[in-house]
Amino acid sequence: MSEKTKVADIDRSRYDFRFEEDESNYLGSGLTPELVSDISHEKGDPEWMRELRLKSLEIYNKTKMVDWGPSINELDVSRIITYIRQKSRMNTDWNDVPDDIKQTFENLGIPQAERESLAGVGAQYDSELVYHNVRKEVAQSGVVYTDLESAMHDERYAEMIKKHFMKLVPPTDHKFAALHGAVWSGGSFVYVPKGVRLEIPLQSYFRLNAKGAGQFEHTLIILEEDSYLHFIEGCSAPKYYEAGLHAGCVELYVGKNATLRYSTIENWSKNMYNLNTKRALVSEGGKIEWVSGSFGSHVSYLYPMSILNGEGARAEFTGITFAGEGQNLDTGAKMVHNAPNTSSYMNTKSISKSGGISTFRSAVVVNKNASGSKSSVSCESLMLDSISRSDTIPAMDIRTKYADIGHEAKIGRISDESVFYLMSRGMSEQDAKAMIVRGFADNVSKELPLEYAMEMNNLIGLEMHGSIG
Repeated sequence: MSEKTKVADIDRSRYDFRFEEDESNYLGSGLTPELVSDISHEKGDPEWMRELRLKSLEIYNKTKMVDWGPSINELDVSRIITYIRQKSRMNTDWNDVPDDIKQTFENLGIPQAERESLAGVGAQYDSELVYHNVRKEVAQSGVVYTDLESAMHDERYAEMIKKHFMKLVPPTDHKFAALHGAVWSGGSFVYVPKGVRLEIPLQSYFRLNAKGAGQFEHTLIILEEDSYLHFIEGCSAPKYYEAGLHAGCVELYVGKNATLRYSTIENWSKNMYNLNTKRALVSEGGKIEWVSGSFGSHVSYLYPMSILNGEGARAEFTGITFAGEGQNLDTGAKMVHNAPNTSSYMNTKSISKSGGISTFRSAVVVNKNASGSKSSVSCESLMLDSISRSDTIPAMDIRTKYADIGHEAKIGRISDESVFYLMSRGMSEQDAKAMIVRGFADNVSKELPLEYAMEMNNLIGLEMHGSIG
């Protein structure tokens, strides 16, 4: 492919800076009961959490490795650094954060975003939260937004966390859920009281700096009846030449008539294995809105699940993926209808180039007591050259005849006719193809938070050079 017809890979220079780590802070690699107990001791876990960690390790050792998606044979979990001691206590004043960590998040624009458009921010560096802050008026409304570990030791929230932690995603769910249960560290806890509508978003950002390490944050969000929250999650890591691992967990509880919008932008480097698990339980009349952008990692397994447990519960999933050279992104969503008159909708776009592989995997389950339910799945894939690949793997398990289910999939390359038409109107070939790609992604990108939508346009639209394919 000539330079004229080349599409540039995503420019990750914004994320590839890093600071040297003090390896004396590493608790060690490998997975042993001694290591897990050491992590538990470092954190001062209550007894129930220590027991959960050790039980999760047992489950991990007994559970088979995932073998139905992209190969992860090159991932040697025994060599992953699972815990790095925090170099700083968790701060609520940005000025108290260590300079190198502060510079990292300044480069990523997190403090500026907090000042301009966020109700609260959490920032995790490697294994631990280093900064958490929420606006005074938000806290006064009764909203709790803090790091999960502090909340677990606070008598006001300890029982709530014990009741909900790893109940939606139990360690028995799959091997990497068990791994997470054993070595999890960091993450955010959000509680929104009944009737409180938080119109300004909260954001947590997870940064993995160390090479050969894993990040295992746990996010737990509980919305009471008639409440509203938009939560934004960002992730990134610099590039190394050895494998890194992200095996976080997200558990969302959406109360009666509550709405939670959960936006994620994952921009891991190409040495990362992103094996994250996300799940929401939605009560009567409640709604979960997933907005997902996956632009990084070597291999991804990512399928947010919505469990619609109450009558009239709703779920929407909007996602976009960009798979470039050396990337195999296996993403999608699962909707489980457990109550009457529930509804779900999936709308995804994927772009692949330079041999990248993009797979959309969806599952819709409508149980026999979910009569009157509706589900619609729409996925479109655009391949920018002849060596890339895109697959769609839908699954539907419908156990009632009183349901309305639809699925639509489109896979293809850029149309020569469309390019010719735009060029006949005076556009260059470069501009014509750039416009087609931006148009393809537009109805998904507009769902992203503004700063991420702008970034995505830079990543997959504005950096195109010449023709595509």
